[in-house]
Amino acid sequence: MSSTKPGQRKLQILQALAGMLEHPKGEKITTAALAARLSLSEAALYRHFASKAQMFEGLIEFIETSVFGLINQIAEREERGVQQAQAIAGMLLAFAANNPGMTRVLIGDALVGEDERLQLRMNQFYDKVELACKQALRLAASQGAGAEEEVAARAVLLVSYVIGRWHRFAKSGFKHNPTDGAPLQLAMLLAVPALA
Repeated sequence: MSSTKPGQRKLQILQALAGMLEHPKGEKITTAALAARLSLSEAALYRHFASKAQMFEGLIEFIETSVFGLINQIAEREERGVQQAQAIAGMLLAFAANNPGMTRVLIGDALVGEDERLQLRMNQFYDKVELACKQALRLAASQGAGAEEEVAARAVLLVSYVIGRWHRFAKSGFKHNPTDGAPLQLAMLLAVPALA
């Protein structure tokens, strides 16, 4: 009889999957390799997840819950719109730096060859992040920092910058930390003085 609590094994499977994604070579992850890493049978994996796509959905849910929880905290904590936008972008870069395997999910790299609904879900994630940036930049415009008509363009630019930094991090084998130089770069993108 296993001493693993319900839900704990599921978490272990997701952690192992995220760990396998941290290998920069980026080879396709099979359920056989994942099962072997956990010293489980493939059948045991399928008792917790109906498919590999469901395992990736578990990682995407973790990303969404973490990122949007942090965005909400930033919106509550930061009164100035520019600081909100800067903090959101900085948090997204730090999230990738702290979760290299998840970065491959964020950029869609790990989802190639998987169920196409996974990439659609990540596209919705980008849209929600862009919306959060727009809200922060709208607030900034109402506070005299930027023009209302620039909000959408600045939000797209900010999200594109973040995604580009994620790509560089993943494609460098996780050597180019996405947070390196970010405060100055974000200050330039947002046309605010660099924070010390």
